[in-house]
Amino acid sequence: MQYQIFEEQEFNKVDYTKIELLKGEYELCTFTGCNFSNSDLSKIKFIECDFINCNLSSANLFEVSFQEAKFEACKMLGIRFDLCDSFGLALDFTNCQLDHSSFYKMKLNNFKVVNTKLKDVDFTEANLSGVQFETCDLQKAIFERSNLEKTDFRTASNYCIDPENNKIKGAKFSLNGVTGLLDKYQVIIEN
Repeated sequence: MQYQIFEEQEFNKVDYTKIELLKGEYELCTFTGCNFSNSDLSKIKFIECDFINCNLSSANLFEVSFQEAKFEACKMLGIRFDLCDSFGLALDFTNCQLDHSSFYKMKLNNFKVVNTKLKDVDFTEANLSGVQFETCDLQKAIFERSNLEKTDFRTASNYCIDPENNKIKGAKFSLNGVTGLLDKYQVIIEN
């Protein structure tokens, strides 16, 4: 199979569950309203690509390269981001749904996430230092042995973080959300 390069192209409302996305390198491309659910995207490179209103749920991301990839209003359930190529990895999520996805052991310093649902997401042993979770729902997200130094949780909600099992030096929390640091102690906090 020949390796192909696609530059500055727009892909609108393509159902990749019926046709396969060609293997290759996509640079400065925009995917709008596309369905990638359960698709095999392995070993494809996406460089400075935008995904808008796409469904990538359960897509195979084995050795996929996302360099400055932006996702807006995308449904991305059960994604194994930990299988992606880590070289140059930079992800930006706005108004997305990432429930049940995995970022296990990933270095996520170039991770931007705004108004996104991250329920049951696995951040075990991930490096999230300096990341800002802006108005994100982190219900049942797993933070185990994670580096959360200087991470900003001030506008995030529903997180549960064990300070004894994670690095949290310099992390920022709102007064309302600080109870998420005390959950394991089963204390009752009242106004």
